[in-house]
Amino acid sequence: MSRIHEALKKAEQERSAAPGVEIAAPLQEHVLIPAPARRVEPSAAATEALLPAPDASGIVKSSVEYLRFDDLRTRCAHPRWNPDPNLNVFHNPALSPHGAEQFRTLRSRLYQLRSNQPLRTVLVTSSVPAEGKTFVTNNLAQAIVRQPDRRALIIDADLRCARLHIPLGAPVAPGLTDYLRGEADEMSIIQHGLEGNLCFIPGGNEVTNPSELLSNGQLKKLLDRLAPVFDWVLLDSPPCVPVADASILADLCDGVLLVVKAGSTPSEVAQRACQELSGRNVVGVVLNAADESELYGSAYYQRYGYGYGPDSGPRPREAS
Repeated sequence: MSRIHEALKKAEQERSAAPGVEIAAPLQEHVLIPAPARRVEPSAAATEALLPAPDASGIVKSSVEYLRFDDLRTRCAHPRWNPDPNLNVFHNPALSPHGAEQFRTLRSRLYQLRSNQPLRTVLVTSSVPAEGKTFVTNNLAQAIVRQPDRRALIIDADLRCARLHIPLGAPVAPGLTDYLRGEADEMSIIQHGLEGNLCFIPGGNEVTNPSELLSNGQLKKLLDRLAPVFDWVLLDSPPCVPVADASILADLCDGVLLVVKAGSTPSEVAQRACQELSGRNVVGVVLNAADESELYGSAYYQRYGYGYGPDSGPRPREAS
């Protein structure tokens, strides 16, 4: 006799033996009694995939890979850089007697700001092209890595007109666009081309959809992984008035530096740039190519003797 029939017969006997005690109606025969739950043991292969293997001493270490600067510098690309002395104040002090010192001052101001707020990833942008944002990005990074044990990463995030490779004399590809499209991994796009602790991610091959690439989530993952390895990460972005890329990038960074070219940027254009960056952490304004007579006292304004832009090429200008 089946188990179901046995259960039905026993329930009927108990109901007859104990009048006045209501017993639940018997189950229908098509309702099956579930079998006891069985613990499924993972296979050996599955266990090995879930748990990291012990080292030689028998200690099991975490399987999470924490990137270290020495490992990054060993594994990344090592092309030969040929810095342009006309665009690097630290490679050619004769360009301006005060240029290098002004970038050291800007570096110090950023460290002062960081003492009061989280500030590691900084976007460098401008209102319109040809205001010197790329020049500022490169030389500020050069100032940072001249301090002992300081590490800096500069990223050319101007995917519409990548130029940060020019002052470094570095290859433009593979770079950020190739990573964002899934065509290159992080180590193949990071360059270390000189002695010291400066690394560089170029713009990469030209694309037709830069805004979409910048907002596809991959850049945030890259910054989250690389930022802890460096003291500073500087991103050179497109101008913020003509296109929306700078606003997208500003949301991924801790702060924004706005470059304004003295005697060139109309005030209404600079005001428009501030409106475009509204709600972002604009930590300061860099007044580029200013004469000494145009300076005035402000904790966030600095001047540099020269600048260049994509429409005019390098244009050294010595400060008076």
